[in-house]
Amino acid sequence: MFEKGQSIMPASIAPEACLNAVFAAALTAVDPLVVVPPFLPAPPRSGRTVVIGAGKAAARMAQAVEQHWTGEIEGLVVTRYGHGADCRRIEVIEAGHPVPDEAGAQAARRILDLVSGLGPEDLVLCLMSGGGSSLLTMPTDGVSLAEKRAINQALLRSGAPISDMNCVRRHLSAIKGGRLADACGPAQIVTLVISDVPGDDPAIVASGPTIPDASTPADALAILERYAIPVPDHIRAMLRKPTDRKAIVHNPFNRVSVIASAQHALEAAAQKARELGLTPLILSNRIEGESRDVGAVHAAIARQIRDFGQPVSAPALLLSGGETTVSVRGNGRGGRNVEFLLSLAASLDGCADIHALACDTDGIDGSEDNAGAILRPDTLERARALGLSAGDHLAGNDAYSFFAKLDDLIVTGPTRTNVNDFRAVLVTASHA
Repeated sequence: MFEKGQSIMPASIAPEACLNAVFAAALTAVDPLVVVPPFLPAPPRSGRTVVIGAGKAAARMAQAVEQHWTGEIEGLVVTRYGHGADCRRIEVIEAGHPVPDEAGAQAARRILDLVSGLGPEDLVLCLMSGGGSSLLTMPTDGVSLAEKRAINQALLRSGAPISDMNCVRRHLSAIKGGRLADACGPAQIVTLVISDVPGDDPAIVASGPTIPDASTPADALAILERYAIPVPDHIRAMLRKPTDRKAIVHNPFNRVSVIASAQHALEAAAQKARELGLTPLILSNRIEGESRDVGAVHAAIARQIRDFGQPVSAPALLLSGGETTVSVRGNGRGGRNVEFLLSLAASLDGCADIHALACDTDGIDGSEDNAGAILRPDTLERARALGLSAGDHLAGNDAYSFFAKLDDLIVTGPTRTNVNDFRAVLVTASHA
């Protein structure tokens, strides 16, 4: 028996090192160079192989294809600025994210040109990952790029979940919601997906360019009205028109595989935790909701472990993934993960024996230069010594500045994968 309050962490392993190790294991498990090769189809016997793709992981996915493909290959993928990879036969274009820009629009037009005129003997290998919705942008007729950008920016600030945002994006697009599959004609299509969405529905990832869309324009309009998004009258009228369009995939060989997800990352982190002598507890791979609310709930669970040894005994590691949201009310800097951590810190209020890490697996939390941050038991004490108020920073959506002044940001640079949020809360001792 351990004495009451005695830390049972292995003495040779520092809490911060544990958190960094499990995060590294999570990233390795969803690295495109690891997950793409097992899902590659056989090259076509006589036709062309055209690789297309979009998302934060698209360039590294293309790199993995090049390293393992045995036949001729060509193509183009679009990724976020700074997320490129070394490819020789597949062109990589970098474009704007999370707000679309002209580079992404040009990439979308070129991708449509690449797949036009293909025959049944040809193969289209489509590489999709999170971020593709803004990177692969082609507004439908009657919608300008500027109008789509404005609606996109308003949705990003509204706190809407990704499923709602991507429903709107599909119905303002000439390439998403299965329309890219339509453009491939009778060619065979294989879509490989690295999922960044809760539930891993491939129709939501990158707004499903090769996946038939079951939603309607009325659904998109209802979402815009629910979040009070300003919409020009002509777009509102367009979404009110009845439509009988159904996304058609001309060839039955349209195989879709989700090859990496938050669950894969969490399972790898849990295995690493066991190797470090910790008891892992995966809460969920699909947590949504306001970041600050999710932080408060995680704090309550961590306290239950620390104070009562329930539902597991320390040393324990709480793990969760998914995609939280931030309803922006202040003018500060910050992303979902640092806002989660700041709320966690406020709820724990300096509670001993609890450390945490929260990062976006793509290496960019929101639109900042950090992946996330780390939380220690003395975080609030050090903050008060610097005159920082956790409550004030939380109210102003300014978690980035809070952790930057403490030198507790985690900066990885682009990881070139993306399975969204990764949260790890380490409880080093139970006082039960």
